[in-house]
Amino acid sequence: MTALAGKVAVVTGSTSGIGLGIARGLAVAGASLVINGLGERKLIEGIVGELRDAGAPDVFHHPADMTRPEEIVSMIEGTVTRHRRLDVLVNNAGIQHVSPVEQFPPERWDAVIAINLSAPFHAIRAALPQMRRARWGRIINIASAHGLVASRDKSAYVAAKHGVVGLTKAVAIETGGSGITCNSICPAWVLTPLVQKQIDVRAAALGGDEAAAIKQMMQSQPSGEFITPEQIAGLVLFLCSAAAAQITGAALTIDGGWTAQ
Repeated sequence: MTALAGKVAVVTGSTSGIGLGIARGLAVAGASLVINGLGERKLIEGIVGELRDAGAPDVFHHPADMTRPEEIVSMIEGTVTRHRRLDVLVNNAGIQHVSPVEQFPPERWDAVIAINLSAPFHAIRAALPQMRRARWGRIINIASAHGLVASRDKSAYVAAKHGVVGLTKAVAIETGGSGITCNSICPAWVLTPLVQKQIDVRAAALGGDEAAAIKQMMQSQPSGEFITPEQIAGLVLFLCSAAAAQITGAALTIDGGWTAQ
């Protein structure tokens, strides 16, 4: 889709799942990477090596805690210090908690909002000055189908992802004409460790029947198939291309028809 040689990308939550898939796509396109996320040292070292082998000229893992604004800012500023530029910011880090509103632990609400919504704000705020100086930048927020529609027992996640879609629109308006675009991607079910936990919970309630749990989940996804991290990475690469230069403020669905209903 695009060649990103000479560009530098930060991808949060990129040691597994969607974020790792995006990092792999950016590496193949030739971008240098700052990855971020949890994992033991050996796992992270393996990911760094894999991304270098895939084509990234430089890969660095920053251990920023996405609940701590000062660490997010340090990650962004450290990227600019290391590379003298920051071209692509992918806000992907996210957590989930499932519970009815009246039983929802306030501390879990605070954590979901902090990581899924506040962290993108802090990263964007820190990244924009460098992007404005370069008069080029791509900000891509990984929202969710739940940024457009709701499901029961996911009040914090739905609120946060709706907030991400709104934040995306506001940043797009403020950066119009600057060479910077800001878009959100709204996937439905992607088979990641986060989703696997939800499958396990549903399967346990169905007597351990994982196939029945997946079928139950797919009732909201007409395609009946999981979205893959590679498909999301492909959309990220398109948004970094010249063909997408006038796409900004959009909430782009990749949801197997979920939100068409």
